Amino acid sequence: MLLGAHLRRLREAEGITRADAGWEIRASESKISRLELGRVGFKVRDVEDLLTLYGVDDVEERDKLIALAKEANTPGWWHRFGDVLPGWFQSYLGLEATASLIRTYEVQFVPGLLQTRDYARGVVMLGHGHTGPKEVEHRVNLRVSRQKNFQKGTAPRLWTVVDEAALRRPIGGTKVMRAQLEQLIEFSELPNIQIQIIPFAAGGHPAAGGAFTILRFPDQELPDIVYIEQLTSALYLDKREDVDLYTATMERLVVQANQPNKTKDFLNNILKEDF
Repeated sequence: MLLGAHLRRLREAEGITRADAGWEIRASESKISRLELGRVGFKVRDVEDLLTLYGVDDVEERDKLIALAKEANTPGWWHRFGDVLPGWFQSYLGLEATASLIRTYEVQFVPGLLQTRDYARGVVMLGHGHTGPKEVEHRVNLRVSRQKNFQKGTAPRLWTVVDEAALRRPIGGTKVMRAQLEQLIEFSELPNIQIQIIPFAAGGHPAAGGAFTILRFPDQELPDIVYIEQLTSALYLDKREDVDLYTATMERLVVQANQPNKTKDFLNNILKEDF
């Protein structure tokens, strides 16, 4: 998806149509569209030909994009969970694994990267309780594997804003929720994790559309991507006007939420009151 978005911008900057780009690599206009949306794999030869067509002569830039094409075709750790992973979420895991900064707003659940195993099981049961226990645990293991990858030395920064409602909703029961809140307190002390809470007392806020995530990548030439999950699919937004709107919304949420240094006390108060 990242490479496709980059190739699309290069093509548009040169005023080249998808049809002409397709002709260059012996493919159709629809093939170029699928490549630019990240819905099909890349052949290194095709990427090389497109870069030449788009006037990319700088050796370093070409090498970087060709390396990205090779990486895009390499199966990630999550492919072993392919039996329970829809294609649209596999795309997100690939983006998450390469991001340098993840900003997320959550209204119903604790963010997936911060969930305990028992809390994650409670979330999985809400949507997949009709499946057998083996599949439920397989899905829980997927979530735990995401966390292990996130906790490596090269882990990205996570900046999350959580609605108070998500922290008072006892997913999995009060015992599970207590353990979850205690783990959030531990996470809030890590240097690469920043947790802010929007209290009920703050009233309404700009994120009326619900939960969303903004991913930023180490290469500054790659655009931020907004991820919005739905019941049976997801939206991936990389157009400048869309990203700017969600970025502005996140910045307003950050200002309206309690400051990070108040998170630990806020969570402790919820533990005393509800759990």
